[in-house]
Amino acid sequence: MLGMSPILALDVLAIGAHPDDVELHAGGTLLKLASLGYTTAIVDLTLGEAGTRGSAVERAAEALAAAAVLGVTHRESLDLGDSRLTESDVTRAAVVTLLRRFRPRLVLTHHVDQPHPDHVATAEIVKSAVYLAGLSRFNPDDNLPPHRPSAILHFGLPRTTLPSFIVDVGPWEQEWERAVRCYRSQWHVPGRDETETAVSQPDFLPRVIAQRRGAGAGIGAVAGESFWVRGCLSIDDPVALFTRPFDSLP
Repeated sequence: MLGMSPILALDVLAIGAHPDDVELHAGGTLLKLASLGYTTAIVDLTLGEAGTRGSAVERAAEALAAAAVLGVTHRESLDLGDSRLTESDVTRAAVVTLLRRFRPRLVLTHHVDQPHPDHVATAEIVKSAVYLAGLSRFNPDDNLPPHRPSAILHFGLPRTTLPSFIVDVGPWEQEWERAVRCYRSQWHVPGRDETETAVSQPDFLPRVIAQRRGAGAGIGAVAGESFWVRGCLSIDDPVALFTRPFDSLP
């Protein structure tokens, strides 16, 4: 565990399977929210110890460095087992306690349709835990009052899933890239004697940046991060929401 905190009322809690998952998919959004005065935190469900590159110690240090760039209030790992993550009584209870400790208004986490089984498991665990955390009689020995976040925002969408909305993160792209580059153990380093992975290929980060540019183009921005939410969004004031001139729409 990277850190432990008492009850801390947060605006937004981002939950990823491994260190760097949140940064890659939602780091710009966290930067933007922090700039707006919202309190944010990141929790990794595993230490990333089963990854091909980088030790658990390296990745923990990288995670803390990235968190500092993103301006989050707190970061920790639940250490639930990299590549062994499953939805179970134990993992659900751990995330329920987490939600009751931090009491977030919104939760950001993986989309369930992902290749990595840990990402799938994280989405399923978080969905169940968000519901269970609001039940007063569900008590995983944490002695904390119930709390249920208002919504789960899913990141890392498959190509077949249209986003519910895209966040304009263009002004924060340089800081976002600084945060993801904190994970030196994962990226391509010429001459490093270590097995290559899909992430460590020289073109991986440029492709991620291109995807962000594409999402941004969809809303007339330099860069964007896509999210999906279950169900329909409720809009109080459509006039205030749709403020761009008609001819600026894509």
